[in-house]
Order: sequence, then structure tokens, then C-alpha cells
Amino acid sequence: MVLLFYVLMQTFIKDFSTKVDQEVTVRGWVYNLRSSGKIAFLQIRDGSGFAQAIVSQHDVADPVWEAVQSITMESSVEIFGTVSKHPKKDEYEIQVQDVQVIHVAEEYPIGKKEHGPDFLLNNRHLWLRSPRQWAIQRVRNAIIHATYAHFNEHGYIKIDAPILTPTSCEDTTELFELDYFPNENSEKASTAYLTQSGQLYIESAIFSHGRVFDFGPVFRAEKSKTRRHLTEFWMMDAEAAFVGYEENMDIQEALMHAIITYLLEHCQYEFDLLERDTAPLEKALEPFVRMTHEEAVKKLQSLGSDIKADEDLGADDETLLMHEYDVPLFVTKYPAKIKAFYMQPDPKDDSRVLCSDLLAPEGYGEIIGGSERIHDYDLLMKKMKEFDLDPEPFEWYLDLRKYGSVPHSGFGYGLERIVAWMCGLQHVRETIPFPRMINRLNP
Repeated sequence: MVLLFYVLMQTFIKDFSTKVDQEVTVRGWVYNLRSSGKIAFLQIRDGSGFAQAIVSQHDVADPVWEAVQSITMESSVEIFGTVSKHPKKDEYEIQVQDVQVIHVAEEYPIGKKEHGPDFLLNNRHLWLRSPRQWAIQRVRNAIIHATYAHFNEHGYIKIDAPILTPTSCEDTTELFELDYFPNENSEKASTAYLTQSGQLYIESAIFSHGRVFDFGPVFRAEKSKTRRHLTEFWMMDAEAAFVGYEENMDIQEALMHAIITYLLEHCQYEFDLLERDTAPLEKALEPFVRMTHEEAVKKLQSLGSDIKADEDLGADDETLLMHEYDVPLFVTKYPAKIKAFYMQPDPKDDSRVLCSDLLAPEGYGEIIGGSERIHDYDLLMKKMKEFDLDPEPFEWYLDLRKYGSVPHSGFGYGLERIVAWMCGLQHVRETIPFPRMINRLNP
């Protein structure tokens, strides 16, 4: 007998704890299955969570039992039964009364055996279904949600920056270039670039809204194969008027505390699936450490690094340094020559700028970069000349320093790096649904 399932409202697995001893209808996919004589165990995924469906031949009609025998991995099904609590675990199951097979899947290419990373990346569209990848994307979504909630509660509004830009934000060697429409004075195609950051554009919005942020994809044509780099990733940029660089770090610290707190409250199930020890995240709710670049270099040299006084910290340096700390660390006041043109010089030493990089513990390195921005027109022009930048494409940006300029600061975080840290992942390629790297554009 086949029941008319659609008469009953669908129940989501995440709500099973409130449905014990009740009859429910569940719709989803069989991601694993096994049979033991006259009992079949179907591992069901419905998008909201995972549960085991137990089918006893004794309790179902013969056509139902026959239908169960046809089920393969990733077949889609509709199940009617009674929710029960597992006798030993803090889990809930469904004692099946009827099954409708919606679609019998072909032999699933991802088996129970070990698969290499290239195979899993080639089948990323299918691998996203695995419990581990499910958990990672849920944590990613929670970080996004917590970011929006925190900013909305603190007077920020979202401003959307363009993806197509006429010039770079920082390093011109990292731009993806493409032909654009001809301009009005030429029949030749003009040149456009995929954005590296929305920062410069959302700075213009602080003069009308005070505090703003954007959140979107950015692109870096950096030929790097490290575990921390992607060519396409998601960045959140925030800018605030009348904020100095010290307060800018306070804002970043408050945001990270809000994100971690939200995840600890709402993502324990996901962390359990990932076998993520959350003690380091709980520790990160303590006040962050701050040190200058000069102090960091001296400490690194004492730890065996060959870093020079005027050099940026490399990934190995960040990892080495963060072995010494179990809370995030702000490294401040980098040499001006290795940072972006728009950063405000340190009034006590103009060879350095009022900036900070936030490094995560457990070897995850930089997750946020920020600075106080130059608000003086003449100084900004001077810096652009020092960096050999053509002022013409930046005329609109320079205008911001002509009409009601104020001291202001901002920062940006890389979503994938934060996801990697929160989930305890070894490579950022797992943090985004479809990773783009220098050797990967498919699927």
C-alpha cells in the first residue's frame, strides 16, 4: 500500500526532538544504507540534518519492502513513520511504516573508500552532499549571518560595491583584466578589471551613512598554491567615519567575538560532525593581543625566522608567531612601503602606517587587514606619486578628500580564512562551495 504522503505536512529532521512518538513525513535522500536480514537501515539527509530510518520487513507491506530493496546511495525518497529517540545516543530515528521512492540514483561515483583531493574536487558538485561538507557550508552561512546581525545592531548598513572596476585597489599585478565596451572617444575596447576589494567604493558612502559594509566576491590573480589562497573568494569590507585606528581594532575584535559567540551557540552539531575541538574558539573570546610590526619582527627573529625589519610577514612567519599565542593577535604599524597607498602615516614615525593585521591562532594566520585611511587630499596625492599611481582613475576617490573629509578607518576580512579557522580545516578549498584556484576552474 502506498500512502498519500503529500496529505501530511513535511517534517524536518532538525525538529525530530519535538516529534518523539509522533507520525511524520520526511522527504530527502539516502546517503548511506545497509541491510541486516529483515531490517534495513537508511541514513537520510533532508537538508536540515541527518537521521536513521529503520525499516522492518515485518512492519511494512510487501511492496514497500521490495521498494526499499531497490534503493541505492543518493536515491531520493519520501518516508512515513514514527519518530523515536535512540536508546543510547542523543539522536533521533524514524521507525518506518511506508516508503515512496521518488528516484533511484545511478551508481554513485563517491564511494565509502578513500578518495584523493583531486577526485573530490572534480566531483565537487556531488561531494557537497557529504556530512562534512554540509557542516562546513552551514558554519560558513552562520558566519555571514552573524556578521550581518552584528553590523545591523551597531549602526552599519550594507552598501554594494561594483565587481567591474577601471583600476586596482592595491597591487596591479594581481588583477584579472578583461575587455570592456569602447569608450565614447575610441572604437577600441576599453579595459576593465575584476575587483580586488570594495573598500575604495564604500568609503564614499560613509559621508552619507557614517558606517557601512559590503560583502561580495573579489578576485586576485595571485599565482599562489598555498593552503590559504584562492583566486576567487568572498570579502567583507567595513568603513566608519570619525574612527581612528585604535578604535578600528576594537570594532574588529567585537565583530570576531560576536561571530565566535554565535557559532558556539548555534553550530555545535556542525562542530561535532567536523570533530572540531571548540576549546580554542572559546579561548578566543578573551581579549586579543596587540604588538607592533617592529616587536613582531624581533620576536620572530628570536624564534629563528630570517625576516628583515622592513619586510612583510609571510605565511610561515605568521604560523611561527601564532604558535606563541592562543588568542588572536593584532600586528600593527607596518612599514609604509609594504602597505597600500591610502593608509594614514603614523604621526610618531611617518615611515610606518596606522594599520593592523589580525592573525588567528592554531596556525591560521591573517584573517583581517585594516587601517586608518588618509583623509588629507595633499597627503593622498603625495602617496599616489610615491606609489607611481596615475591619479586620473582615482579622481572620484580624491574628491572624497575635497568635500567634507573626515578621519576614518576600515578593515576587510576574508570569509574563507575565517571558515577554515572556525572549522579547523587545513585548506581553504573546503570552505567555499566551488573553489577557484590557479589550476582549477571546474566544475
